Amino acid sequence: MTYKTSKLRDAITFALAVGATTVAGTGLALAQEAQEDPATLDRVEVTGSRIKRVDTETSQPILSLDRQAIESTGVTSVGDVLQQISTSGAALNTTFNNGGNGQTQIDLRNLGSNRTLVLVNGRRWVTGLGGAVDLNTIPIAAVERIEVLKDGASAIYGSDAIAGVVNIITRQNFEGASASAFIGTTNEGDGTQQAYDFIVGGGSDRFNAMLGANYVKQEPVFAGDREISAVPAFGLPGTNVLAGASSTSRFGRFDYPTQGPGQFTLIPGAAGCPNNQVCDPSVVSQFRAFSITSDGFNFAPENYLSTPQERIGIFGQARFDLTDSIAVKAEVMYNERRSEQYLAPQPLSFGETLPPGFNAPTSLSYTFNLSADSIYNPFGVDITRVQIRMPSFAPRRFHQDVDTFRFAGAIEGSFELGEKYFAWDVGTSYTDNNETDVTYGLQNLARVRDAVGPSMIVNGVPVCVRTPGDPTTIIEGCVPLNVMGNAEDMTREMVNYINYVDHATIYDEQKSYFANLSGEIAELPGGMLAFATGYEHREVNGSFNPDALASSGLTSGSQSTSTAGGYTVDEFFAELSIPLLKDVAGADLLEFSVAARYSDYSTFGDTMNPKFGFKWKPFEDLLVRGNWSKGFRAPSINELFAGTADNFPTLYDPCDAINLYAAAATGQLSSAALAAVTANCVADGVPANYSQPNPQIRTTVGGNPNLQPETSTSRTLGLVWSPGFAPGLSMSLDWWKIEIEDPIQAIGIQQAIDDCYLALPTERDAFACSLITRDPTTGDVADVNATLTNQGSADIEGYDFTVDYTFETGFGKFSVNWDNAYISKYETRISDASAPVSRVGNYSTNFPVWRLRSNLSVNWERGDWDASLKGRWYSALDEDCSGVAVVALYTQTPEFENLCSDPNVPSEDFTGSPVRRIENTLEATMYWDAQVGVKLPWNARVALGVNNLFDEDPPVSYQAFANSFDPQYELPGQFYYLRYDQKF
Repeated sequence: MTYKTSKLRDAITFALAVGATTVAGTGLALAQEAQEDPATLDRVEVTGSRIKRVDTETSQPILSLDRQAIESTGVTSVGDVLQQISTSGAALNTTFNNGGNGQTQIDLRNLGSNRTLVLVNGRRWVTGLGGAVDLNTIPIAAVERIEVLKDGASAIYGSDAIAGVVNIITRQNFEGASASAFIGTTNEGDGTQQAYDFIVGGGSDRFNAMLGANYVKQEPVFAGDREISAVPAFGLPGTNVLAGASSTSRFGRFDYPTQGPGQFTLIPGAAGCPNNQVCDPSVVSQFRAFSITSDGFNFAPENYLSTPQERIGIFGQARFDLTDSIAVKAEVMYNERRSEQYLAPQPLSFGETLPPGFNAPTSLSYTFNLSADSIYNPFGVDITRVQIRMPSFAPRRFHQDVDTFRFAGAIEGSFELGEKYFAWDVGTSYTDNNETDVTYGLQNLARVRDAVGPSMIVNGVPVCVRTPGDPTTIIEGCVPLNVMGNAEDMTREMVNYINYVDHATIYDEQKSYFANLSGEIAELPGGMLAFATGYEHREVNGSFNPDALASSGLTSGSQSTSTAGGYTVDEFFAELSIPLLKDVAGADLLEFSVAARYSDYSTFGDTMNPKFGFKWKPFEDLLVRGNWSKGFRAPSINELFAGTADNFPTLYDPCDAINLYAAAATGQLSSAALAAVTANCVADGVPANYSQPNPQIRTTVGGNPNLQPETSTSRTLGLVWSPGFAPGLSMSLDWWKIEIEDPIQAIGIQQAIDDCYLALPTERDAFACSLITRDPTTGDVADVNATLTNQGSADIEGYDFTVDYTFETGFGKFSVNWDNAYISKYETRISDASAPVSRVGNYSTNFPVWRLRSNLSVNWERGDWDASLKGRWYSALDEDCSGVAVVALYTQTPEFENLCSDPNVPSEDFTGSPVRRIENTLEATMYWDAQVGVKLPWNARVALGVNNLFDEDPPVSYQAFANSFDPQYELPGQFYYLRYDQKF
């Protein structure tokens, strides 16, 4: 708490100092960006190059979003703005509830958020332990513009810049003061968002300073308040376990050895065992056999569909010119984020016959039963399996408290030597994240063990005892737990005794020291031969510290292991701009660029990454550009130092007789393929008629200190046409290709199991099979090794096409932008020997790879009025829909198959035999957003807007992790907002 307070105090102190000098220096003028002398052509640094230049057109494709474009989106975070651009893929955002953490990230080219480098004012922003940046730690009010480099840039910036670079430029040289307010809500009246900010700045001829603050609050939307997300799988029964309902229900699921196969449950509505007295054996009649088709628990309504969040940001910067050519500048930023996810009450599972996977295999829950001597056990024998989800348990709440602090300072200058221009800077930056995570609604298993053990009534009070019937062995403070009573009547004392609140802390820190020099070397026919060179030293540290009880596996939540580590890196870079020709026949311009960066890491050693580029104008209207570069991504702290832990994802064993029967009965597996799979399973010791005991299979996950950097090769080739006969019109077409070798990844678990068994016996994937360990007695999958390694490859290719047209008419000024990102190829391999898997146009859980994303923006201005209309197009995706067919088969409801848009796609299985493939198409989706604004006489502007103007629903998905649609799509319904801006 002291540390957090001191960081906030430092930020406020800096801001107050800036504010005091600002007001003392000039007084307040109308808010505006400071204007340079129109006769002066300043040299600037463009994203993707360290050379300061007057001409900002480079050989690399760059998307730029100015302040006006950001405000016209009607969203309140930097991450939400970036996730709307056409090159954005699947990344975390606040629509992720289960599995979310309050972060919003950017994933360019669908290559993963940790392969996109995020800069603030040209310097790295701190990443999380996994190597990705949380954009919610950057106050949106501080942003002047965002530049997105759509090309690899490791030669310029180093690690992570494989898919591209996002450079967030904050407001500079601000003079005056401004304030704004934003409020919006959905057409259902929920999900309200508020945002308020204030900025003041000013200075003198030699000094300028700015400070600002903003506040953002986002209210939740519950899944139960939208039809599409009110059940686990849209269109299927919410209580059918096969259709996604939880097998751990409010009425319990129990078994004991003398009962025989199967489980039983309390009849819904029955009273069950009464509290605070011995349960009469007659209560046994209130239980019946558990049905997987009707006794499942519909957990969906209690989940968040959109998670709440609250952010406070303070930011400031100052610049002082020591001389006409030397200046000192500093910037500070502080951001607080409070976010939360919300899930249905925690399922409580324990017992000796509980199938593996409900908890960690080392968990205490497998070592105790509901005692035959519990006063709440009417059966008189040990109940060896208990699964129950009591409404009396508090819903699970996952709360994050994240504080981000950044300070950057530099001395910069310029000079002339022999009539040649040079610029230099030296400086440092420091950024850290301090996060405290608190999880409510879990249970302490050691206390559960005592509470379901022997108990008795002593002086009219239920007590827990170590020895049945012996009041001298009372367990102090223990309250016997009634898991066989009416769920609504569990007492608060019972719940309080077993409740557990989990605490964990996460820390990320980045320090950087740098020195750069750029300038001119010699005059060439096309202009000045220019260079940039520099050095950077960076220190990165991080840690994750879970609660001791969570580390021990003694809770009903996931077992956690600690992570701690760090690394240092020293880097040198050099860059040349070589303008060979200019204003000659066939070459209005011909320029080459060369760059390289050497990086020496304390963890894996060194790497050198070069880049070559060119731009050629055969005539004034046409630019041809191209680049070739090598890139790399260094392993993150989590990837290097995370402790080994167990996960239990839902996986389907092809050796399960029921799964095989279902695949054959639904026409997805031929008799030849069935025989091949059976032979593969028998060869691995799986008994005949094997039944998978639990869909959650243990997988071993964790870091690997021996990881090497993944490497990449990027290529681009493009045209930019700006026809002279149509002033204001510009069109660009760029081809791009990215190849990644030895990516740092965990194996796709389901893919590994399928590749091992869904193959002819002579064609099994040996690498995939080596990851799977089966129990030699039962044949169960005991473990799948999913620890991180350098393995496999990825090959992605596509085209970007953009049209910009600005023109004046009698009705005002129009600006049209049409931006398209088309992926023609996306293939991945899990190992060098594995067959490539095509991802483009397909959907798997939380991983949509759209073939085309297209954005259309039309902006209009006339006098004091302005308006914008924006369209966002997502092409169709195909997904596997065989799970719905299985539900239809076992419920004898064939009409369920009609939920799949394409249930009879002709195909072949791995033997070449004809089969059908059951698919569902996520239909192409178009969102329209509109905004109308007007300037008011008192130097203000008000804007009204609606996002999702035509109330487009997200496409239904049966592979989505939750809510029956992918979180990259908009929430169902419209969002209305009002924005007010005031300049002083």
